Amino acid sequence: MTIPQWVLLGFAGWTLMVLSGTVGVYRLSSIAFRGSGFGEWRADDTQGSDWYRRAMRAHMNCVENLPVYAAIVLCATAAGTTGPLMDELSLVMLGARVCQTTTHISFEQTDRVAAIRFSFYLVQLLCMFLMGMSVAMSAA
Repeated sequence: MTIPQWVLLGFAGWTLMVLSGTVGVYRLSSIAFRGSGFGEWRADDTQGSDWYRRAMRAHMNCVENLPVYAAIVLCATAAGTTGPLMDELSLVMLGARVCQTTTHISFEQTDRVAAIRFSFYLVQLLCMFLMGMSVAMSAA
């Protein structure tokens, strides 16, 4: 497997870890220790603590961006686009994803924290854009 493919697997694993380690733990502990029912958790309703809502949003942000990265990796694989640039951009993208998610979940969202979180997201966008351009140029 190529580095971008390994990073895709890591991104998927991170997304699952964020889901199970935050949302899952919060809901299960609420069900087990606070008497909440399984059916009480609704996606279309604001529920839980501020931390829980940030964790939900951080997980959804992973879910929203995972297919974009997956499409780039799929096209890179189909086009045979490999090399140090693709490897480095992939690794930087995953590092920025982990930092963004961690910042989102771990800190109350002040303007400063939101700006830091956005900077991590911007790094991911730039990496994916550059990766996509690299694939397009190598496939042409």
